[in-house]
Amino acid sequence: MTRSLRSYAPSLRALCGIALALVALCAFPSLGFAQDEPAPVSSGASENKMVFIIQSIGWVFGAVLLGCSVWLIAIVVLLFLDLRMNNAIPAGFVDEFTDIVNKRKFKEAYDMARGDPSMLGRVLTAGMARLQYGIEDARDASLNTLESIKSDKDSKNNYTAVIASLGPMLGLVGTVFGMIGAFMELGKPGTTANPAALASNVAHALSVTLIGIGISVPAITFNAFFRNRITRICMDVGHIADDLLTQMYHNSKKPGGGGPNLAGPSVATAAPSVTATPTAQPPR
Repeated sequence: MTRSLRSYAPSLRALCGIALALVALCAFPSLGFAQDEPAPVSSGASENKMVFIIQSIGWVFGAVLLGCSVWLIAIVVLLFLDLRMNNAIPAGFVDEFTDIVNKRKFKEAYDMARGDPSMLGRVLTAGMARLQYGIEDARDASLNTLESIKSDKDSKNNYTAVIASLGPMLGLVGTVFGMIGAFMELGKPGTTANPAALASNVAHALSVTLIGIGISVPAITFNAFFRNRITRICMDVGHIADDLLTQMYHNSKKPGGGGPNLAGPSVATAAPSVTATPTAQPPR
């Protein structure tokens, strides 16, 4: 995992730079056209909607929504790196493993699978450790390991669903908060409601709702994408692992194969010897 992060560090830095540039252009579009258009006449109110929305959110809701955004980006990047097909089924692993099994080097095949940190290597290791007890036992062990790995991936992906649910809820809280402020302004006795204060409270309510929904929509999209990808990868790994275990089992059953227990760790299963002693005949 550390090697993967290091290899993708330049790409991640480039993506972060592009994202910051896009955010800057969205927040300050006048920077991108400063040389083509004359400078506008300065006014008291900002004419940029993005700046107005950010200012309307406020520090409290802004910090919470920013934390959710950073959390979502971190989870998405980690899942993209973790769910690459090369991490699940390494290139050339199947061909090399099949060649070793066909040469009946079962111990070497077991060491190869155990030393590979990929999903396929972990599933094969669990299955080969039980291969000496039969192919069905090996399949059950590999299936249990695959389900454990899938559960771990799903638990990480569930955080995107949590963020997708938090976005609208935070937006609803901001809406209620802003409307309470607006009604408080309207309910002041003996004074006329200040239009600027009313507009500020309503803008706060709508801005928090907008940003909350804006966080929720990509979170829902990524959750569905990663859920389907996890299912697809686990199905491919399960099918390939079953084929390799079956091939290894039948190769070990051939004459000179050495038996299926060579695929897993050596376990002493010798039964204790029992010596038959003559039973004493009762006296007549």
